[in-house]
Amino acid sequence: MLVWFLPVFLVLLMIGLPVFFALLAAPGLLLWLNGQEKDFVLLYRNTYNGMDSFPLMAIPFFMLAGEMMNRGGITMRLVEFSQACVGHFRAGLAQVNILSSMLFAGLSGSAVADTSALGSMLIPAMQKEGYTRKFAAAVTAASSVIGPIIPPSGIMIIYAYVMEQSVAALFLAGIVPGVLVGIGLMLVTNVMARRRPDAFPGLKRRATWGEKGQASLKAFFPLLTPVIILGGILGGIFTPTEASAIAVAYAAIVSIFILREMTFRDLPEVLGKAALISSVVLLLVGAALAFKTVVALSHAPEALAAFILALSDNPLILLLLINLLLFVVGMFLDAGPAIIILGPILGPIFTSLGVDPVHFAIIMSVNLTVGLATPPMGLVLFVASSVSGERVETIARAILPFLAVEIFVIFLITYVPAISLTLPRFFGFL
Repeated sequence: MLVWFLPVFLVLLMIGLPVFFALLAAPGLLLWLNGQEKDFVLLYRNTYNGMDSFPLMAIPFFMLAGEMMNRGGITMRLVEFSQACVGHFRAGLAQVNILSSMLFAGLSGSAVADTSALGSMLIPAMQKEGYTRKFAAAVTAASSVIGPIIPPSGIMIIYAYVMEQSVAALFLAGIVPGVLVGIGLMLVTNVMARRRPDAFPGLKRRATWGEKGQASLKAFFPLLTPVIILGGILGGIFTPTEASAIAVAYAAIVSIFILREMTFRDLPEVLGKAALISSVVLLLVGAALAFKTVVALSHAPEALAAFILALSDNPLILLLLINLLLFVVGMFLDAGPAIIILGPILGPIFTSLGVDPVHFAIIMSVNLTVGLATPPMGLVLFVASSVSGERVETIARAILPFLAVEIFVIFLITYVPAISLTLPRFFGFL
C-alpha cells in the first residue's frame, strides 16, 4: 500500500495543501492505513535530522547575504552596470533585466529573491518605457531561474548534501550552463524585438566609455562577491559553509560601511526576512527527507529503477525520458524537495549507465530549476504576478518563448557533457 505515497501526495497538492504538510501527510496517512503507526517516529525524527546539518547552514547564510545586498543598494548598482553594458541593444531594458539576473545569481543563488528584487525595480521601469506588463513579468520570471544555476546555489548545496557530491564541483559545473541560459534568453529577446519592432522601444544611445567606467566602479565591490566565494572554496581557504558566512560579513561591510545604503537599524528587518525565507527552505528539506524514508520503506525506488532499465539500455534515450519526467515534476514540486526525493532514486541508475554523477546533478538541477517558471505551480510565476499585478495565466502564456530556449539548453547540457564538466575537470574536482 505504501507505493501509493506519490498519488496521495499529488492529490494533497492539487487540493491546495502546502508542500511541507503534504510531504508529511501523504506518507503518514499511508503508514496509518498500513498499520505501521510505530514508524510515525521516522517522520518527525527525520524531519529534524534533515535540517540538523552543518553543510545546510550555507543556505540561510547565503539567503542573508542576498537580503543584505538587496537592502544595501547593490541591486541598483548591478542594474546600472548592466544598463551601461547592454542597454543600447534591441529591447535594451529587457536585456538589462536578463544580464542583471545573471549578475545577481552570483550574489544570492535564489530565483525568488531575483524575481522579487529585480522585478520590483525593473518591471515598473519597463512598463514606463513602453513594454507590456505581461512581457516585463515574463522576462523577469524566465531570467530569474538563472539564480539557482550560477553559484552560489542553494539547490546544489542540497544535492551535494543528499548525494554526497562536492559542492565546489557542482558550483563550477553550473557556471557555463547558467551563462548559456542567459545568452539564450538574450538572443530570443533580440529575435522577438526584430520581428515585432512596433511592440518594443527603439534603440537607445550607447553608453560612453566614461559612463561604463563609472558604472563599473559602482559595481566593483558587489561583483567581487562571487570571486571571493568561489576563489576561497577553490583555493582551499574555506569550506562552502564557511564561504557563506564570509559572504554575509562581506555584504555587511559593503552595504553599511562602503556604500552606506544600509544602517544598523535595518539589520533586524533584514535578519527577520532572511530567517523567514530560510526556515521555509529548511522545513521543506526536512520534510522531504522524512518523505524519502517512507519511499525507501515502500521499495518504490527499486521498482522504478527496474521499470526505467526495462524501457531501454541506451543512456541517451533514458536521459531524454528522465528529462521529460523531471520537467513534469518541476511543474508541481519545488526543486529542493524534488532533488531530495528523486536524486537518490535516479542518480545511482544513471551512474551505473556511465553518466558522470556531477553531469547528472546539473541535468537534474537545471531541469527542476526551470520548473520554477512553469505552470501550474511555478513559484516565480506567482512572485512575478505579485510584483507586477499581472495574472499568473497571462504571464504563463507570455513566458513560453523563453521556456522553449531554456528547454533547448537543458537538452544541450544533457547531450554535451563537456558543457558541465570542463570547469570541474580543469580545477581538479573530477
